[in-house]
Amino acid sequence: MSLAAYQNTQDMNVLSASPMELVRMLYSGAIAAVRSARENLESGEIRERSRQITKACSIIEELAISLDKERGGKVAQDLAELYVYMHQRLIQANVEQQKAPLVEVQKLLETLLEAWRQIPDQLPSAGRDAREASPVYGMSGGEDLTEGRVSIQFSA
Repeated sequence: MSLAAYQNTQDMNVLSASPMELVRMLYSGAIAAVRSARENLESGEIRERSRQITKACSIIEELAISLDKERGGKVAQDLAELYVYMHQRLIQANVEQQKAPLVEVQKLLETLLEAWRQIPDQLPSAGRDAREASPVYGMSGGEDLTEGRVSIQFSA
């Protein structure tokens, strides 16, 4: 498969994904970037290690920006703080060329991804809008898909 065909497939996957799937994709991408950074650290590939850490940081920043703190309450706030911590640890790993922070962040991301995998894409709404019935990822700014930010929304 050519690079262009692969990119087109990736683009289609993103465009056709549910908000929950998009968040899972972001976690998977961050995990892959951290894993690659670890491999590059071990092999002495400084430039690629730094590039992968930067990629993981960018994904984590996107996850943090997309949190709906107003509707998400304590869970959203806790996630925001965890994202800040992971970002700091990635920067530390890059500056100090340490493996331990990368291992820690990878484990945290894997735990979060596993938790999000436990949440079905479509939860029964019991007569209510599904967005009000359960944790939901929506698009920030309403349903404007041009915004491109996934928000995490939680309701009781």
